[in-house]
Amino acid sequence: MANTYAKYCPNVYLAKCDEKHEKGEIIYVENKYGRENEHIVHNLILEKGGFFYYSITRADGYNAQERAKAKAERYEEIAARAQARGSEYSQKATAAVAGIEPGQPILVDHYSGKYHRRAIEKSDAAMGHAVEEYEKAETYAHKAEAWRKHENVVNLSMPESIEYYAARVEKLEELHRYLLEHPEKRPHSFALTYAKKDVNEARKNFEIAKRLWA
Repeated sequence: MANTYAKYCPNVYLAKCDEKHEKGEIIYVENKYGRENEHIVHNLILEKGGFFYYSITRADGYNAQERAKAKAERYEEIAARAQARGSEYSQKATAAVAGIEPGQPILVDHYSGKYHRRAIEKSDAAMGHAVEEYEKAETYAHKAEAWRKHENVVNLSMPESIEYYAARVEKLEELHRYLLEHPEKRPHSFALTYAKKDVNEARKNFEIAKRLWA
């Protein structure tokens, strides 16, 4: 039976294995599409139903930050292509009415009337496509920007989360102590409650991080 992924907590998937593995061992884990990825075994997290569940990291270094970077780059490429297509359509729209003075009326009874009308229709159609492409470019540029903000995010799927949450616990505990000792500095009546909640959440994540990666 192939090793498979099993969700443990937000952002974290364990390797569900039918046999034991050693820390540092390289194993292959199959996703739901049948594709296998090479992983490094870290800690045995639990045994259940005859299976062994291990914390793992990708052997090629691919993680949440690399995923965010790849997503951002892909959306940037899509936005750039859409922007280029928009420029091409815009140029076609301008070229279609080249030689026609702005505001010049269509001479219905003149031989040029048919050409004039067709040129305007062609220009309008091209400009409509240009607007669509520019809007698409803007949409994907915003998506790329959103993913860029995740390039340096640390979460529990990464061994670095131990240091990250250790520092976060210290910072949030300091803030809680400050608000506890200085009631006049609390921005609202629930500030102390929220600060304590943040401390508890950070401590919880720190314990999970240690279990996964220590």
